[in-house]
Amino acid sequence: MDILLVEKLAADALAWLHARYSVETRPELAADPGALRKAIFKAEAVVLPRKVPVGTELLNWAPRLRVVGRMHEGTDDTDLLACRERGVKVIDPGVATVRSNAEYLLASLLLLYRRGIGAALAGERHATLSLGRELHGSTVGIFGLAPTAHALALTLTALGARLVGYDPAVHHTAPLWARLQVRPLSLHDMLAQADAISVQVLYAPRYKGFINDNVLAHCKPGQLWVGISRTDVFDPEALARALTDGRIKECLLDGPESGFASRGTPLHELNNLIITPRLGAYTREARLRASWHLAHRIDEALTEAGTHGHPDIPPTQHMGLE
Repeated sequence: MDILLVEKLAADALAWLHARYSVETRPELAADPGALRKAIFKAEAVVLPRKVPVGTELLNWAPRLRVVGRMHEGTDDTDLLACRERGVKVIDPGVATVRSNAEYLLASLLLLYRRGIGAALAGERHATLSLGRELHGSTVGIFGLAPTAHALALTLTALGARLVGYDPAVHHTAPLWARLQVRPLSLHDMLAQADAISVQVLYAPRYKGFINDNVLAHCKPGQLWVGISRTDVFDPEALARALTDGRIKECLLDGPESGFASRGTPLHELNNLIITPRLGAYTREARLRASWHLAHRIDEALTEAGTHGHPDIPPTQHMGLE
C-alpha cells in the first residue's frame, strides 16, 4: 500500500490517485487506534482526520511514512518537530477552505443580525417578530488576520460595514490593515467599539484562554460574536459570564474542542451560545479544492522521495480550483 486515506477525498481526486498508486480508503480506522497502527505500518502517505493526532507514538508505527496529509487547517494536532525529525512532510489544504470559512462567518453574522430568520429555519412558523439590524453601517471587529479574514473583510466592506481589527501577531503599522480596509486598534478598543466580533485568529498554545474576563470586560453591551478559531482561545467560564450578563448577546462558534460546552460546564445550558459541527470548511467546493491540493502534493512528495514519478498532472479545469 502506498497511500492510506483515513479521511475520504473527493471522487475525482481519489480516482486520479488510484490510477497512480495503491490506495486504501478506510475511515473506520479513525475510531480504532490498534487497527490504524497496523494499517499505517505499510503506508508511505496517510491522510488523517482532525481527531487523530500525529506524534511520536503514531510515527513509531509508520517506518515507511513520508507524508501526512490533513483536510483541515491548523497544525495543533500534529507534532511538526517529530515529523521533521522523521523526514515526514506535513500537508494541509492550503487556501482551499478560505472562501468557505469566510462565507460561513458572513452567514453567521447575518443570522445573528437577523435572528428572526434563524427562528423560522428552526421551524417556528409563528415566531414573535424579532427586530433585526443591518450590517451596512454597523461596526464589525476582525479578531485575527488569518487568510479567511482577508476574504471576509472584502465582503463586509462591500456590504457597507465599518471594520476595526486586532491581531496579536500583526503590528498595527503593517500594510495589510490598509489593504483590507480594516482600522487596527488595541484589543480593548476594538471590543469597546464593535457591534459584532468575528474570531479567526490563528491559534497557538500561547493563546489558550486568551479571551478571558479581563478581555471580555471591554465588550460593547449586546455584542454579537462568531468564530472559526479553536475554542481553546476562550476561557469558557469567562465566556459564560459574558453571555449571561449581557455583554455578549449571542455567540455562534464552529467546531468546538471536546468538552468545551459539554454537560456540566457553565456553557452547556446557555441558549445564546450556538455551536455548529465544523461546517465552515465543509462545502462541496472546498472539499474538492482541498482533495486536489492534497492529491497533487502527495504525488509530488512521493516523487521527490524517489518512490514514484507521475508527470501527467490533469488540467486545472478538472480540479475544481478557483
